[in-house]
Amino acid sequence: MKTVQLKKYKNQNWQYVGEKQNLNKPLVLVFGNRYMLEEDSIYKEIKELYPDGEIVFGSTCAEISSNTVNEESITITAIEFEKSTFQIKTSNVLNTDLNSLKTGSELISQFPSEGLKYVFVVSEGSFVNGSQLTKGMSTSTQDNLLITGGLCGDDARFEKTLASYNENPKEGEIVAIGFYGETLEISFSIHGGWTPFGPERVVTKSKDNILYELDGKPALDLYKTYLGDKAKDLPGAALLYPLNVKSLDEKQSIVRSILNINEEDNAVILAGDIPENSKVQLMMTNVDNIANASERAAKQALEFRKNKPEIALLVSCIGRKLVLDQRVEEEIEEVIEVLGNGTVTCGFYSYGEIAPFHGETNCQLHNQTMTITLMSE
Repeated sequence: MKTVQLKKYKNQNWQYVGEKQNLNKPLVLVFGNRYMLEEDSIYKEIKELYPDGEIVFGSTCAEISSNTVNEESITITAIEFEKSTFQIKTSNVLNTDLNSLKTGSELISQFPSEGLKYVFVVSEGSFVNGSQLTKGMSTSTQDNLLITGGLCGDDARFEKTLASYNENPKEGEIVAIGFYGETLEISFSIHGGWTPFGPERVVTKSKDNILYELDGKPALDLYKTYLGDKAKDLPGAALLYPLNVKSLDEKQSIVRSILNINEEDNAVILAGDIPENSKVQLMMTNVDNIANASERAAKQALEFRKNKPEIALLVSCIGRKLVLDQRVEEEIEEVIEVLGNGTVTCGFYSYGEIAPFHGETNCQLHNQTMTITLMSE
């Protein structure tokens, strides 16, 4: 496996991150600032760099490369596989009447199943119901295929997200990359580092990802009471206080970020589904807890590997980035320190992370986690 990374800031030229080398028919992952990905020439520009490359785009809240977290920029990671192959399939949630379950199922069903080892998903993050998308993807594989990835981001703007395969980035697009190869070794882990606090409440009214009532009271009112002075900064302030959700049909609790609010209905809109009768608590964290969780995720992903990973795909959450603020690179540095030299890191800050719980196989939508997938040939 050979990799090359480049990055570019607005009105500047491409700069190599590490050494330059020629690649043959690479997978080209392009993560970047949404405004820069909206430029009409972006696909043509990268196609000129990699004429025989298969190019996948995704907008982000920041990109992760082998030495830094990049903002208001575009980062390219081009990968040449020596023993493995990959196929890329797409679907557009806007073409299926926003039926995310159907979109997820149909997307994964496009792949020839023989020899399929792993799928990495770069999904649009504005219209999709991530819980239904991951459920659909898992159902179509009978839960026996590892799927990880993330929902594209748009910094803290939440206006629109973009993704594409071999064309200019566009809205609604979901891209899946399926990897095949006898010697391909894949491992993964996720950790959050958030702590529940305050009373546990019961979801008494919800629909999909909209939370209307907790303990029979309007959810938004309760949330504003907890936030106090910070309520004026909603919905952004809510990313610092996600919800810990224990549902009746899941063994493990899951974290849900609040992406928006609906003043008219006194409701909050979450990044994923929140079933009625679930129990929820507010959560909080600090910089050290987040960095420690990233370190734990890296160690756990390495635990049972036979070979040293050649590339690490990292998907972290916008909420973690807001907590870390000026110290955002600390969680990436923790991962790099654990993985050691020789492992290329790439990825992005997202509106939701896609992975199974550790020790399970069916993929889920998570929020506020560091998700690490390690690959080697």
